[in-house]
Amino acid sequence: MTSDRVPDIRPLMAGFPTGVAVITALTPEGEPWGMTCTSLCSVTLDPPTLLVCLRRGSPTLEAALASGGYAVNLLHSSARWTAELFSSGSPERFDRVAWQAEGEACGPHLVEAAHTVADCAVTDVHEVGSHAMVLGRVVAVSQLRSQFPLLYGMRRYGDWTDAAEESHLSYDFIS
Repeated sequence: MTSDRVPDIRPLMAGFPTGVAVITALTPEGEPWGMTCTSLCSVTLDPPTLLVCLRRGSPTLEAALASGGYAVNLLHSSARWTAELFSSGSPERFDRVAWQAEGEACGPHLVEAAHTVADCAVTDVHEVGSHAMVLGRVVAVSQLRSQFPLLYGMRRYGDWTDAAEESHLSYDFIS
């Protein structure tokens, strides 16, 4: 079945809840950039590789490509404000949050808003429509705190409500 009409997939994706991340990068001059992203995927464990989808022409994408790296900041359930800030386009976003980019960090770590950060070295880029799929080899993972993740779905933010067990930190994933 083919059609010339382009389907609107937003209702489909609204019904697919996901975690919320802020992708950050530094320009070669050290200027921080970042954007909220729910398009994050684990590609492979060996080598550990993540895929993020970033809007073409965005300063964050340009910084990641120019520097060769980016950081994936997984936001905790109390960081909705940070998710909204980094999706707003505010030019002062890094003046309004605590961050650091020390040592071998591939991008700014949002030290108060993230529960875990992955530093990634760009390995490949594929442009698709309005976005670029950026593959990054994970070079470091930093767990900043034990908190439940911020979730997004049905066009709203939420958190993990089944908090009866603390097993979310066990890393017993099925692949």
